[in-house]
Amino acid sequence: MRGRIGTVALLVMLGVPGIAQRPPDPQSEVRAAERAFAKTMADRDHAAFQTFLAEDAIFLSEKAVLRGRQAVADGWKGFYEGPEAPFAWEPERVEVIESGTLAISTGPVTDTSGKRVGTFTSTWRREPDGRWRVVFDGGCPPCRCP
Repeated sequence: MRGRIGTVALLVMLGVPGIAQRPPDPQSEVRAAERAFAKTMADRDHAAFQTFLAEDAIFLSEKAVLRGRQAVADGWKGFYEGPEAPFAWEPERVEVIESGTLAISTGPVTDTSGKRVGTFTSTWRREPDGRWRVVFDGGCPPCRCP
């Protein structure tokens, strides 16, 4: 009996699949996905940017509504041209609904000098392949409240 307990304890400590593994933390997954999404801008990698978009994604701006992965990719292509990213973003808050299938991420958008120029809000959906992808995205200028 003592040998079995020791074996189970060893397997747990070694992280054998299926034994005492921690379930994924959806909030951490979305935060990591948002950071990786933002890194595509810093890396100037438009092809990678597209992989974070749901097929039915909708991006809102002051001038237009972009509907669908290809329209969003086409609409954002200009931001990926040139050697320097025109802006950056970082998740400040991430919340996931209880089912673990939808999430919201929001945070600052900064210009090349690091000055906050806006706030983004992205809605993420866990897709059938297990990846988180953006379904809605929009932003606004920084609040000028007193």
